[in-house]
Amino acid sequence: MGALDFLSDYFSVSTPRKKRKAMQTVEIKVKMDCDGCERRVKNSVSHMKGVKEVEVDRKQSRVAVTGYVEPNKVLKKVQSTGKKAEFWPYIPYNLVAYPYVAQAYDKKAPSGFVRNTVQALPSPHAPDEQITSFFSDENPNACSVM
Repeated sequence: MGALDFLSDYFSVSTPRKKRKAMQTVEIKVKMDCDGCERRVKNSVSHMKGVKEVEVDRKQSRVAVTGYVEPNKVLKKVQSTGKKAEFWPYIPYNLVAYPYVAQAYDKKAPSGFVRNTVQALPSPHAPDEQITSFFSDENPNACSVM
């Protein structure tokens, strides 16, 4: 038995294993008007390989696909139904520091959501910040303008 194990190491054919896709949830914004649109989108995505669950919310125009899938393939499959689709661009407004700045606020967003944007914070070395440091409540004699 020892000799067979020794020889099998040299003659065995090993196949490289494919890396398994990670379980994830892909959220897509799709404009759906009726039950037929909803059914068409759900059926197109639910028959994909690796899909475990499909949730369709017509009121929010949102489709959530959970499973071992690639986001771009799910988006292409939804677009193949003839509907305009994009990745879900919104996040809950309580996760954003300033939810009603011009870039984040969107009238088309569902209630409780704002657009996911990078929010710029003012630089501490900006010129406006230096001017306000001339006037100090702690030291009234530090006013350099008067």
